[in-house]
Amino acid sequence: MAKKAGKSGNLKAAASNRQNKIAMIAITLVVCVLLVALVMQGNTLREKIRQNERRQEQVEQQLSQEEARTKEIEDLQEYVKSDEYMEKVAKEKAGLLKPNEIIFKEEN
Repeated sequence: MAKKAGKSGNLKAAASNRQNKIAMIAITLVVCVLLVALVMQGNTLREKIRQNERRQEQVEQQLSQEEARTKEIEDLQEYVKSDEYMEKVAKEKAGLLKPNEIIFKEEN
């Protein structure tokens, strides 16, 4: 009977050893799958970061263009308020002249 107890103990140990190996393989597979998922997610995030950086550059470019446009509009507003502009419009649109101003016209 002692021999039988020894054999069953070895069988239990072998079965336990097999289960441990299967568990280790399963854990290794799960870790590998998680690692692959993390790498893929990291690549996706890097691409999104690149896209956001490109978009930021575009927005900064648009901002500088709009700032330049705003400056042009402000300069035009100042020019419109000037005497020089008023004189130009008075001559072109209304045909007004300054006192003692002479207009020369070409004859065809």
